[in-house]
Amino acid sequence: MTEFKVQGSGGYVIAELTDEQAKKADLGVGKLFLAPIGKIETEKMFKHYCNNCETEFDNPPKIQLEENPNEEVAENLILVERGQYTCEKCSSIIGEYRVFKKSDESSDIGKAKPSQ
Repeated sequence: MTEFKVQGSGGYVIAELTDEQAKKADLGVGKLFLAPIGKIETEKMFKHYCNNCETEFDNPPKIQLEENPNEEVAENLILVERGQYTCEKCSSIIGEYRVFKKSDESSDIGKAKPSQ
């Protein structure tokens, strides 16, 4: 695992990511982004920066669980958690995350496939 700067809409987080998480976060523009990763464990985040406060903090952002929806967003794909990384000082949103699961893990449905 390696430490990375991961961008959100309202700042960034310095976090230790696995190779798989870093690959998900890389959208091909030279920066890593929070949203594609899903939820990062608190103990893997070391710092956060808030655009609103214009301050870097030497600890992880707060994680605020918006809701536990258990909402089917596509065939065999369920949104199980929606949350936000928020600033410890002003509670502004640093970034958001979503956690999905497949109701049938053996099925290919719910998995994006490249067009032929």
